[in-house]
Amino acid sequence: MQRFRCGSMLMIALVIAGMCMPSAVADDKDASEEVHRLDAAATVLNEIMGTRDKGIPQEIMESAKCVAVVPSMLKGGFVVGGNYGKGVATCRTATGWSAPAPFRIAGGSVGFQIGGEAVDVVMIVMNDKGMRNLLNSKFKLGADASVAAGPVGRHAEGDTDWKMRAEVLSYSRARGIFAGVALNGAAISQDDDETRVLYGEKVSFNQILTGSIPPPSGSDNFLATVKKYSAEAKANAKAESH
Repeated sequence: MQRFRCGSMLMIALVIAGMCMPSAVADDKDASEEVHRLDAAATVLNEIMGTRDKGIPQEIMESAKCVAVVPSMLKGGFVVGGNYGKGVATCRTATGWSAPAPFRIAGGSVGFQIGGEAVDVVMIVMNDKGMRNLLNSKFKLGADASVAAGPVGRHAEGDTDWKMRAEVLSYSRARGIFAGVALNGAAISQDDDETRVLYGEKVSFNQILTGSIPPPSGSDNFLATVKKYSAEAKANAKAESH
């Protein structure tokens, strides 16, 4: 009887272990997917900024409070022409760029894109008010924060609208075309599931984007890319002022 009980207990332990394994594998897969999204966001920035005459102007990158990237936002007519995507954001802190915060974006118009294609979206938060909205973990562009199509090119000195009124400048890219586009009506919220996967626990946008949380493993590429282009913009502006 004792032998039977021991054997039964062993079988139960093995079954429980087997039941736990798929969850662990799923968590690993989720983590790798989020790291892949961070790398994809870095690639989007590299490709956009690599075309200097058509990228984000250096004045904007130099002044940016936060940078948010949605690689492959889905646009389609299956939800009344709705859009949906997942992205990552980082904000300036006293010690550099913050750890990345995963977010979701839904709704809004992406302008010239058509059909069910995927588009890359980049949003630049330009001032403290826009940054505070982002730190709230949930807000709507055009309602809680003003949004405008961002100017494109090496310089944006001739276009002063963004300096006067826009809290968020937005861009989209599809079929190789990169242009400023107003994402009015788009709702942005913290992606709780991806945050938990990336950081191992639920932490707020505010904690992440103010620099209270150290960057997680796998985020170095994205953060280095943002730092590279903001530093280049600052250096270029300084050189051109002399």
